[in-house]
Amino acid sequence: MDAGIEKECSALGGLFQIIMNDMKASYPAWEDFVSKGAKLQSQLRTTIMVTSSFLDAFQKVADMATSTRGVVEAG
Repeated sequence: MDAGIEKECSALGGLFQIIMNDMKASYPAWEDFVSKGAKLQSQLRTTIMVTSSFLDAFQKVADMATSTRGVVEAG
């Protein structure tokens, strides 16, 4: 019975070592992914703010064009 438990513990220990080595090898890729994701988030936030400012300016021009359109007087 103890030999079976020892064999299972040894197998789990080996599996743990394999997983840890894989994680160590993939860490730079994950770090790069997270870094690029943060940059993307920052750029998207900036894009949204600039787009909003552009639409506000466009709305001002549209409002100005609407209010300066000549009024036709009847009569």
